[in-house]
Amino acid sequence: MRSMSAPATISHVLSKNKSKAIGRSPLRFLQSPTTAKVLKGVAVSEMAADKLPGMPDRTSPPVLLGRILAGGLAGAAAYKAQNDSIVKGALIGSAVAVAATYGALYLRKALGSSTGLPDPVWAVVEDSLVLKSALAVVHDARRSTTNQLL
Repeated sequence: MRSMSAPATISHVLSKNKSKAIGRSPLRFLQSPTTAKVLKGVAVSEMAADKLPGMPDRTSPPVLLGRILAGGLAGAAAYKAQNDSIVKGALIGSAVAVAATYGALYLRKALGSSTGLPDPVWAVVEDSLVLKSALAVVHDARRSTTNQLL
């Protein structure tokens, strides 16, 4: 739903829970606390920029390509961290990015049309869902790490 939320979330999780598999891969930069902070800043900036007039449509080719790449990066890292295929993770992450892009767009339009509420209201709702989802992933990762230590 937001292009940078998945990379920011996976980087945050990996910076707190290092993966040996990621550490030996080109994706190891995602485990850096600095990378996690930068990506979180970019994700928050994206949420703010979305409310500005004149922002390009999320389905315009350059924006959609960025979403596909960001989803692919997050998917590749998530899969690699579990000792699975980077390619499989990238393909799944990219597909999810496309589905979320179009699904969230059409849902926002439908909700705006059926309720009469302006799009920025639904943009804030969308941001809330993204943040809640990211927090759930972080919480789940923290719980999984704790259970592995027990």
